[in-house]
Amino acid sequence: MDLNIKRKSTKTVITGSLLETYPHDLQMYKIPPTEEIPLQEFETLALERLTLLRSLATATTLKGFRPFSDEWKEYIQSDLRNQGLKYYAKLCEYTKCGTDADLHARRKDHIAHFILRLAYCRNEELRRWFVARELELFKMRFMTMNSEAVDTFFRLNNLSYTNISEEEKLEIISCLRESTPYQNIDNMKFYKVKFYEVLDLVRSRKVFLNGGYAFIPHRDFVSVLSAQFRTHLRQSLAVACHHLGEIEQDERLVCLLKGLHQSYTGADYADTKAVVPIESLDSLSAKSYPLCMRQLHEQLRLSHHLRHGGRLQYGLFLKGIGVTLEDSLRFWREEFTKIMDLDKFEKQYSYNVRYNYGKEGSKRNYSPFSCLRIINETVGPGDCHGCPYRHCDVSNLKNKLQGYGVDPQAISEIVDTSKKGHFQVACSKYFDTIHNVDLGLGINHPNQFFEESQKLLKGEIKVEIKKENKINLKKEALDDLDFDDDL
Repeated sequence: MDLNIKRKSTKTVITGSLLETYPHDLQMYKIPPTEEIPLQEFETLALERLTLLRSLATATTLKGFRPFSDEWKEYIQSDLRNQGLKYYAKLCEYTKCGTDADLHARRKDHIAHFILRLAYCRNEELRRWFVARELELFKMRFMTMNSEAVDTFFRLNNLSYTNISEEEKLEIISCLRESTPYQNIDNMKFYKVKFYEVLDLVRSRKVFLNGGYAFIPHRDFVSVLSAQFRTHLRQSLAVACHHLGEIEQDERLVCLLKGLHQSYTGADYADTKAVVPIESLDSLSAKSYPLCMRQLHEQLRLSHHLRHGGRLQYGLFLKGIGVTLEDSLRFWREEFTKIMDLDKFEKQYSYNVRYNYGKEGSKRNYSPFSCLRIINETVGPGDCHGCPYRHCDVSNLKNKLQGYGVDPQAISEIVDTSKKGHFQVACSKYFDTIHNVDLGLGINHPNQFFEESQKLLKGEIKVEIKKENKINLKKEALDDLDFDDDL
């Protein structure tokens, strides 16, 4: 695989016509790209592809939709459009494309797939996740194609599959009707392949078998191709892993490729327009904070101090929800000076607060930490930062939830989900529990948790409240529901 990132000479984007290079929406990704691309485009394409694959995973794991159902596909289409990936949304619903934008979308799709191979080839866990997501994407896109597009795909990829003749079909039409779970059999194309190529369909009794052959309707032929696609992709990832040392000689790519799976691809919450007064933080922590931030806030109130990791994680979160620099300095100063004098605070701690807001050091506008960043934090004894679903032991997590009045059944579900390693799903369950709803949000960021909570409490999201309350909020948690109409 060679993207020629290191070449100094400049090449045109595509040699020849884009239509000649990318004649079809769907690809088997057998020929790697050879063009030179800017590093910025390399990173952008990688993150956009990762966003696409995560949308597929979210539809299944967090939303609970059955893969390839109408709800599953509708969620993915909507999510891609909401995240500004309309070109991927269009590629996922086959249309005869011909515009320059459509052809450039095919190019992005091709290059991005190969970039992610470099990131996901390095261990079996990453390879398994990548193959599963790319296979889902391939199946979804194939299933949207009409028979003409399928025939073109076969021809372009030198796949020697032809549909059975009308005469042969008429001879076995009654058997096809009995064995095929579709209504309009008369107008459907069927393909004849060796039965061992579609064992999944044979197991589920979805095909007619005769003489060692399976007769597959057009809509189910994806089973044949997906088996080939999976085998080819796994072999290609093994080859990429073998050559990883050569690829990573370019130091610019090392950090990006190694950290890509842990990259956050949502909103960064660095430039919020909301303004949250620090006087509301105690109330907000009980009703709108994710557990990771709630425990930091309570520890700060209890001990009047947080270690560096906790100050950084919580300080950036406060910035993201709308606490101004002036209020943030006042908040930390008032708390810390309960155990130290003002001079010590100004010398040792105020700099870091201003640094978070881009007023010191490199003066970057730092973004609040995402769930992935927090989950992968190193947490030592005595630290309070990190993700409680990952870093707290089971008894400690149970005690926290019990202390917040969470229903025992909900506690059991949250803890069991955490033990399985689904930390963000556990956070989503906690969100539903404290708000007495059943949204099943895909929580990817603490500030997203806060933002969605405030929308719910202000009635901006219309949902049906559960009949049974899952939590008993303390009185002080209910005192300030409408603290800021401009949030």
